[in-house]
Amino acid sequence: MSTCTAVSRDLDEPMSATAPTARTWLLVEQPGPWGARALVSSHLDPALGRALEAAAQNTGVRVALIRRPGRHADFGTPRLRRVYAAHTTPGSVWLRTATTSDPSRLLDVDFAALGRGDHRSFDTALQGRPHTGGPLALVCTNGKRDRCCALLGRPLAAELSASGVHGVWEVTHLGGHRFSPTVLVLPHGYAYGRAAAHTVKEALHGVQEGRIVLEGCRGSSAWERPGQAAELAVRAATGEYAAETLAVVRTEGEAPRWEVTVAHVDGRHWRVVVAQGASSPPRPESCGVSVLGSPARMDVVAVRELTTALAG
Repeated sequence: MSTCTAVSRDLDEPMSATAPTARTWLLVEQPGPWGARALVSSHLDPALGRALEAAAQNTGVRVALIRRPGRHADFGTPRLRRVYAAHTTPGSVWLRTATTSDPSRLLDVDFAALGRGDHRSFDTALQGRPHTGGPLALVCTNGKRDRCCALLGRPLAAELSASGVHGVWEVTHLGGHRFSPTVLVLPHGYAYGRAAAHTVKEALHGVQEGRIVLEGCRGSSAWERPGQAAELAVRAATGEYAAETLAVVRTEGEAPRWEVTVAHVDGRHWRVVVAQGASSPPRPESCGVSVLGSPARMDVVAVRELTTALAG
C-alpha cells in the first residue's frame, strides 16, 4: 500500500500555505521515545506536559519537544536540557536559548507575552540569552504520529548532522505528514516539505544572509493559511527574497474566500485574493487512516499592487 507521502507526491499536491501556525515556538529537549501526543506521551513528566499545553492555549505559542539526531535509547532523565524560544513575526524576529535541569521552570514564563514577542519572562525564568550559534533546522521524525515522518525524516536529520550542519534537531510534530520530510527553519519560521538535504542547507545559509528560500516552502508559521498563501504569492510575483520585508497586515473575509493585504517595509502594499478549495481526488492525509480525505488547499486568485491611497 502506498504511503501518504508517495500519493501526495504522485498527485503533485501543492504545499503552499500548509505550514503549522505559531507566532512563537517553545522547544524543550526531551531524549528517548515519543508517543503520538509527545508532550504527554514521552519521558517528560506528563503532568508538566499537560500544564504546558494549557499554558500555551490561545497565546500564539506552540510547544514542541526536540532531540538530537541519532539513536533514541532511553538513558534516563537528562541532567541538563536545552530549551529554545523563537518569535517569527517580521520586524521582531528573535531566537533565545537556555539550559535547565528543571523544565517545570517553563511554567513561570508569561505565555501571552511570549506569544506577542516579549521574551523577558523567558529570560528571567530560565536565564535565557540570545542564540549566537546560527539558525535551527527542526526535522519532524515522530513515527508515532505518522510513519512517513520516521521513514523519511530521521534519515534526513541524520544526513544533515553527519555532514556537519549545525542547529539540526528532531522535532515532535510539524503537521502535513504527507509532505514528509518536513522541516521548520527558525527563527523566521518558514516550513519546508519534501525536503532534501541541499534545500535545508540552502535555507539555513539563507537565514544567515537575511533571505528566504522558496524552493519547497510551505509558508511562514507567523501567518494563518490565507496569509501564508498571500505572502508567498507576493514573493513569487516580485522576486523579493529578503527576510522580514513582507508582513500580512490585514485579512478580510472568511472561508472560502479572503482578501489579504501584504505590506512591504518600503511602503508598497498588495491585495491578494485567496480562495479555499478541496484537493481531488480524495487521498490519505496520513498513513494508518482508512478514510480518504480532500485536504483544503489555498489557491491565489489575484495579486494586485495597491496605490498609497488604497493601501491606507
